Amino acid sequence: MKIYPYKRLNRPVTLRATSVSLRLSDGTRDQLETTAYSTQQQAVALGIAGRSDWVSATIGLSATLPPGANAPDAAWSDLRVLAVLTDGETNVRTSVDLTRDAEDGHDWSGSVEVLRDDHLGRASLAVYAVGTVDGIHGRSIAETDRSWIVDTVSDEPVRGLQLDVQKASFKKSSRAWLQAYADVPWVVDATARVPTVFVNTDVEGVIGLLDSSGSGVDSKVRDLLVAQMATDVWTAVFHGAIGDLEVGPGGSPVFPTDWQGEVLREMLPDVLPGVQVEEALRQVHRRRTGDSGWVELQTRVHYAAVRRADATKALAYAIRSLEQMNRESET
Repeated sequence: MKIYPYKRLNRPVTLRATSVSLRLSDGTRDQLETTAYSTQQQAVALGIAGRSDWVSATIGLSATLPPGANAPDAAWSDLRVLAVLTDGETNVRTSVDLTRDAEDGHDWSGSVEVLRDDHLGRASLAVYAVGTVDGIHGRSIAETDRSWIVDTVSDEPVRGLQLDVQKASFKKSSRAWLQAYADVPWVVDATARVPTVFVNTDVEGVIGLLDSSGSGVDSKVRDLLVAQMATDVWTAVFHGAIGDLEVGPGGSPVFPTDWQGEVLREMLPDVLPGVQVEEALRQVHRRRTGDSGWVELQTRVHYAAVRRADATKALAYAIRSLEQMNRESET
């Protein structure tokens, strides 16, 4: 929890996307359908149109400030509302002013332009209400409690972990590093722009099982296999994210703005239950870089990964299916 040496609003700013359009290379515009963005997921998918010739995207925005923002006795003046688009991978940061819809109203609107050449994958979109407090300009009065995700590649507006699954012969792969893992069914590359699972086609039967679409025992074993794979993925990406944190001027770790930040926000409540996520990030960072506490935390990390992978459900389904087979064989 952050402590501010001045008065602020107690509730966050609410942000919504209201429209999305693409500017194409020939100068025309393609207005995307509302399926390009999701208020529930707080995500925008610019790849939903399936176009490769877009130059920029314009996202219409509507922000609502909490009560008290316009109070005549407010401790601030010169109120402004800014939409800020941040890309941690390309270090691009874009800020635009929103406009108040009605005098003394709480709703502000505007748009932000996303230049395709400035972004490789996912960017983070937040809104800040700022004002002059005690003679100091630009102090944050309130902000969104959770940033929106703007994905320049995805065709589905989801903020969760997106994976790239690739099949490869580890023994013969042109990726020389895979050859060292020739005896395992899969490995996770958490260093890629999008976390990638490489499935080893040299392991007999694994591809056929993963590709099976039946409804019998094979499907339950497949689901169990996928759950185990997902557990490995969540564990790997958590360690990848926590091991690559930037540290702010005060020595506190900063949440990444790409998929790594989403992974940490998703898993930290299970890694350190009952602790606010910013404080949980600081505690986990201290344990990893300090003298003690990191090894003891691994059980909680594994627990968080198992929960995300729905491994318990997959195991229960597999057990029930086997029990049913045994009963049928005995009759």
